[in-house]
Amino acid sequence: MQPRFLQRIALGLAVLCTSSLVTAVLCQDDPQPKPAKDPAPGESAELKQPPKTLDQRQWRVGELIEDLAFTDLEGKTGKLSDFKGKPLVLAMTNTTCPICKKYAPTLVGLQKECADAGVTFVLLNASTDDAAKIKDANARYGFTARYIVDPKGEIAGALRATSTGDCFVLDAARTLRYRGAVDDQYGLGYALDHPRTSYVRDAIKDVLAGKPPMIGATWAPGCVLEFKAVAPTGDITWHNRISRILETNCQECHRKGENGPFELITYDDAKANAPTIKRVVKNGTMPPWFASAEHGDWSNNRSLSEADKKDLLGWIENGCKLGDEKDAAAKRDWPQGWRIGTPDAIVKVPQPFKVPAKGTVQYQYRYVSTDFDSDKWIQAMEIRSTARQAVHHVLIFLIYPPTHPRAKEQPDDAGGTRGYFMGMVPGQGHIVLPQGQGKFLPKGARMVFQIHYTTNGETYEDETSLGMIFCKERPETEIKTVGISNERFRIPAGADNHEVRSVRRLETNCRILSFMPHMHVRGKAYRYEVEYPDGRSEVLLDIPRYDFNWQLIYVLRQPLDLPKGSKIICTGWFDNSDKNPANPDPKKDVRFGEQTWEEMQIGYVNLIELPN
Repeated sequence: MQPRFLQRIALGLAVLCTSSLVTAVLCQDDPQPKPAKDPAPGESAELKQPPKTLDQRQWRVGELIEDLAFTDLEGKTGKLSDFKGKPLVLAMTNTTCPICKKYAPTLVGLQKECADAGVTFVLLNASTDDAAKIKDANARYGFTARYIVDPKGEIAGALRATSTGDCFVLDAARTLRYRGAVDDQYGLGYALDHPRTSYVRDAIKDVLAGKPPMIGATWAPGCVLEFKAVAPTGDITWHNRISRILETNCQECHRKGENGPFELITYDDAKANAPTIKRVVKNGTMPPWFASAEHGDWSNNRSLSEADKKDLLGWIENGCKLGDEKDAAAKRDWPQGWRIGTPDAIVKVPQPFKVPAKGTVQYQYRYVSTDFDSDKWIQAMEIRSTARQAVHHVLIFLIYPPTHPRAKEQPDDAGGTRGYFMGMVPGQGHIVLPQGQGKFLPKGARMVFQIHYTTNGETYEDETSLGMIFCKERPETEIKTVGISNERFRIPAGADNHEVRSVRRLETNCRILSFMPHMHVRGKAYRYEVEYPDGRSEVLLDIPRYDFNWQLIYVLRQPLDLPKGSKIICTGWFDNSDKNPANPDPKKDVRFGEQTWEEMQIGYVNLIELPN
């Protein structure tokens, strides 16, 4: 390795690579469902597109569905609680919708496939079909599922159904875990030989495994349903509402072994910390999310919905009611060990590193050779450290063998300023990519582990490793992480809004998937913009309040295709004044450097290079 590279590789940053990236890559859409109608001649062909993901926070995903009463086709009455204790799939249908007809065999097959796992299927008809037509259709398609008639739309309205193609997957405690299309095989104006993504099947699999589905909501093609959305009534309690809000939004960090300062698993946990929860929810510091709502639509938006925020604050102000245990959420088994599942291969740093109790630890660079017998495409990766309390970040770079056919494509990561292969911060550091996408690991590559340790008064011994799950076949697309950086800047002492820009001109057509800005403790605000070859420009991501403590990734719901020649412009603003409480020394000019008391300005972008 050349000395220049050694100098450039010693750079500091904290990186967040989450499975959220996955959600945004295959299925993207606007935050509101498109009307499911047959397009008129000359009308936009957008309706012919496959199902697109929706903002699940707006569609009751993660909420308890109330114990609704119904009457079935045979005239028997019941309630949704009759199915409690086992997963339930409610499939909207009728006898005339062409989409329902096409999906009838699929639903029959799914019901048979899931019978041994104890999953119940129920058909829900919110039209005015007469009983004879329904029974005839059931006989023709071989439906054996219980059939609910809902002509007034009481259940459909509570579920916020918008289409006869909607399906709803509830877990054993009646928590809605998925709503939307069966799969992407059929739509308005198109049909595939086989589905590429089986939303309901995947959701059932995840629910049976005790985890929320990766995709929570999609738009479903079908005939339009227009029923007034019915809001839940009654008191907000821990069992019927709050436990589910905290599970969805807080428990990933606020549980044993993670980096939240206290646990929020039980009622007692939440009640004991209610004043703090109230304060941080009111002022918007929790859950952490900093993107302005004026620009971009993000599939991994971590902020509380207005409904969740209102209900959580109201619950605290009304005395933290426990509620009825019959409404309790199913206990979630958070992952222990590898979050990605059992790795196909693990690459370990050769020797443990002893982290001292105090002082500054220079960046550690550990080189590890790989000996796989062929090139590998990575479906999932996770970095694990045995001393997470002392690890500020880990970045992994690749060194291609000089004899490899792709040796000329050696990434110029420049120690992280221009990209990386994989990265992590404490408590977060795994990615799971969808089918058809992967990261490339050439045969014979060496891995460079850049590890930044910080001292905290205790000594630790750390062993860092990378777990990988390989793609079953070569993926259609390769994901790359690039950095857009500026290393030549000086932030004057006392400057409270100093601007630093960095620019990258795209040398090929690119599909932009996500962004992750990086600065240190003087970072104040950040913005990504694009300038198209024709001179047009637009803001892609605006962060008016940057927080170094949260290195978040922002995943576009709809990937953005940019033509060759476009410029991505990254702008960071820094506060080097005494008004910044995190500023180590407001009397000192600040330049680029690896430690947190120095500064960086890097705009990371995850992208796919497209043919020109």
